[in-house]
Amino acid sequence: MKNTSVKFIFITGGVVSSLGKGLASASLGAILQARGFKVKLRKLDPYLNVDPGTMSPYQHGECYVTDDGAETDLDLGHYERFTGVPAKKSDNITTGKIYSTVISKERRGDYLGATIQVIPHVTDAIKEYILSDISDEDFVLCEIGGTVGDIESLPFIEAIRQLRNEIGPSKTCFLHVTLLPYIKTAGELKTKPTQHSVKELQGMGVQPDILLCRTENIIPEEQKSKIALFCNIKSDAVIEALDCHSIYQVPISYHNHGLDEQICNYFNLKVQKKPDLSRWININNIEATSEGIINIGIVGKYTSMIDAYKSLIEAVHHGGLSNKIRVKIKWIDSETLEDKKIDLPTHLKDINGIIVPGGFGQRGANGKINAIEFARNKHIPFLGICFGMQLAVLEFARNVLNLNEASSSEFGKTNLPLIGLLTEWNSSKGKELRSADSNLGGTMRLGAYNCKLLDGSFVKSIYNKGLISERHRHRYEVNYELTSDFVNHGLVFSGMSPDNSLPEILEIPDHPWFVGVQFHPELKSKPFDPHPLFSSFIKASLNQSRLL
Repeated sequence: MKNTSVKFIFITGGVVSSLGKGLASASLGAILQARGFKVKLRKLDPYLNVDPGTMSPYQHGECYVTDDGAETDLDLGHYERFTGVPAKKSDNITTGKIYSTVISKERRGDYLGATIQVIPHVTDAIKEYILSDISDEDFVLCEIGGTVGDIESLPFIEAIRQLRNEIGPSKTCFLHVTLLPYIKTAGELKTKPTQHSVKELQGMGVQPDILLCRTENIIPEEQKSKIALFCNIKSDAVIEALDCHSIYQVPISYHNHGLDEQICNYFNLKVQKKPDLSRWININNIEATSEGIINIGIVGKYTSMIDAYKSLIEAVHHGGLSNKIRVKIKWIDSETLEDKKIDLPTHLKDINGIIVPGGFGQRGANGKINAIEFARNKHIPFLGICFGMQLAVLEFARNVLNLNEASSSEFGKTNLPLIGLLTEWNSSKGKELRSADSNLGGTMRLGAYNCKLLDGSFVKSIYNKGLISERHRHRYEVNYELTSDFVNHGLVFSGMSPDNSLPEILEIPDHPWFVGVQFHPELKSKPFDPHPLFSSFIKASLNQSRLL
């Protein structure tokens, strides 16, 4: 760690899971930025997976991808959307990564024959990760995944306890997020779960400095005093985290309840100047004054677990912000569209725009293809992302070119693999090679790659530049050599890899708005900087709604 003045804030959670520690961390980062500080945010995950890349979206929600090709926790998406600071591989640490590092060192003999133990070897590795890759940041915010009391998170709690002893309390702050449940029949907030959670932390040697209490109601002063007394902190360090109508209200709410001021006071920083929250005030004003509603249909197979599409949901809403329109997402299970008894015009009659997002495997693919055909024929704005773009290629081949055997090798052997396994490509690391026998984890085309846009194309008018960089996460590609007849029938590959070998974007010029992209544009969209594709797509969907 080169920067000896950096300050660490460790965010833990107690009482129940899904309290919103990631959103709390992102919001705190945003208001510290608004005070002029430079921040970095990190997620320390206790699970044994090396990364979430092989985990089912039903298990873990979205797998977020960084520019440098890391498959990470979805909370890093919150961090980027709220602060605009690009996340890196070093910003998501898992128990799996830690143990892989330690065991590799043991195999090499780095420990000189020592018995390898959780303390000190595992905790030392965790501390090394926490302190690594820091430059000129004022604050590093480290969110500890899971809930206090989980056996998996014990090494991380122990590591941050040791770290405070090593670098001192003047450079470390423990922020604990808890829940104050409201019992309607008793008519009061209950503080006991928070007391127990803090006691659990204290038993591990960690004394919280600030409590961020999730609550539906304002905390009475007497309740704050009670929490402070039993949790061994000052009363003004008990901060309300009230439920908000929009996640983009959270930074303002936290500031209004004094969270950033408490952080500054703890570190003895000057707080005379108020933070510049105009960015968040403007976003909330747009949300409050937007009129009208459009319906966007998202056709996927993880619709019962919408966290699988977290970045996509936010990017769609960002497109709404840029057009000052409210967007209502209608979730459509792709498998239901495979039922021949379904009347698509009736089933999709209120939809103003259709998105087919990324995914893996054949399940639900035919339903997605049916939705794409409907959007193409009915001139409904369509955006295909990753797998959605590949299925748009198959739909066009089958229904326009009459290539009935057109398929993807992901679905099994086929005589016409328009979509095939990518075995070789160029990246910033040089030439990368894969095969069907390669490990599933971390072996896809991952991270940011350049794409050059065709002169005079629709997408070039959207981006307003000729070369773009977007993030990828996929194993299969469009087989460009087999698509020579597409342009003659109205489908253009308007974005290509710099070496002209890999199709990145397709469009149908004669359609009001029909675009497929091999990358994931949703990963780069922010509320204060909506992605141009989503802004344009929502605008087209708004125009379509006015024609009905």
